[in-house]
Amino acid sequence: MCEKCGCSGTNAEQTLEQKVTDLIDSVIRPALQGHGGDVELIGIDDDKNIKLRLQGACQGCPGAAMTMKAGIERLLKEKLPEVNKVIAVN
Repeated sequence: MCEKCGCSGTNAEQTLEQKVTDLIDSVIRPALQGHGGDVELIGIDDDKNIKLRLQGACQGCPGAAMTMKAGIERLLKEKLPEVNKVIAVN
């Protein structure tokens, strides 16, 4: 495990989907679950836009847009510079 983010540490050999899944599982999901929410990876398009769906308490929360952009998107782009943007799917 990588000490910075908890990922597997072998990102060079992984697909973008595997890298995103690792970050979701190790960092993002535990943070959301601590507040009664969750997130589902819907897919990644050819432009490297990550499509996610918030679930549980996060679904419909007034702060959901902020969580998606200022939290999840910021973290994914910081750890995976190839990510273009995060798109919320309802």
